[in-house]
Amino acid sequence: MRGESAEARRAVEAIVMVAEAPVAPGLMAQLIEIPIGEVEAICADLAAEYEAEGRGFELVRAGGGYRYRSHPDAESYVKRFVVSGQSARLSSAALETLAIVAYKQPLSRAQVSAIRGVNAEGAMRTLEQRGLIYEAGRDPGPGTARLFATTPAFLERLGLDSLRDLPPLVDFVPGAEVIEALETSLMADARPAPVADGNGEGGGEDASGGA
Repeated sequence: MRGESAEARRAVEAIVMVAEAPVAPGLMAQLIEIPIGEVEAICADLAAEYEAEGRGFELVRAGGGYRYRSHPDAESYVKRFVVSGQSARLSSAALETLAIVAYKQPLSRAQVSAIRGVNAEGAMRTLEQRGLIYEAGRDPGPGTARLFATTPAFLERLGLDSLRDLPPLVDFVPGAEVIEALETSLMADARPAPVADGNGEGGGEDASGGA
């Protein structure tokens, strides 16, 4: 039993090490032929072991699976190593655009531009090229505009397991104006649709009477 457990631990480490994206526990359970619960326990044990030994990396759950990443305590050294070129940074415009897509997805370029108050074409193209957003469908309305949503890579970059784990807007979006516009838009989405009166009209503007 001990030998089988050690072999499973090695298998988990090896699979996560070579994977380019977070590996789902269900997939590892299938490959190693052990219960999902055992995979989860192994990952938790490995994560605790790495932390106790002061390793420069850690095993974390993100994007619906497990992956290795550098330890936050070693961030300064990693920054020295990583070339600080365009590929390592997103502009504030791109970050604002990414936040809008994350909280409102799916939505079109025109909808993003309306919330930001400026043309978001360039920022959307950058995010798509970086693999952070993708075309998730088409708007059924006139023009059938492309609708965009965030990718699993987006969750991985933020270290999140699902969209439910997104932080409050103020912690994520750099622009105050964009925060206000996005929050207003989200509140509008949450309002119930106006109930039609007997004449087939909404009960909104004519509630004050016809005088």
